[in-house]
Amino acid sequence: MKRIICIGNRYLPEDAAGYLVYQHLIQRKLPKEVEVFDGGLAGLDLLRWVENMERVVFVDTISGFGAESEILLLKKEEISVLAGKNFDHASGLPYLLRVLPDTCDGQIPEVSLIGIEGIPDCDTVKKAALLALKVVMGLQERSA
Repeated sequence: MKRIICIGNRYLPEDAAGYLVYQHLIQRKLPKEVEVFDGGLAGLDLLRWVENMERVVFVDTISGFGAESEILLLKKEEISVLAGKNFDHASGLPYLLRVLPDTCDGQIPEVSLIGIEGIPDCDTVKKAALLALKVVMGLQERSA
């Protein structure tokens, strides 16, 4: 099974990119082996949606990686190195990915992040959703 987990705060435009992609994806017919979740602000609780998966793609707002509305494909290792040594409220996805090898039951899935810089427009949301589908299906390993 494969999952796309869209994360962020739907009530803050500067953190709602993941939620906007989620809204776009749930209106589409998806391959039967792909599930899409609104991960919201679940933090470490996202672990239960990662376990026992073949491939997981997170979609989230990023900051400082590229230009406004740029879509980047980042691998688990590129994100987990950003985690602090201690867990706190701001730890988020980097911390989850760093502790994944120690906390995940079963095989660790292939994990990627579709990161969107800033507040996306409709075209950016559509492109990010398409990229998430390609990555989760194993059809694309690098951003175009």
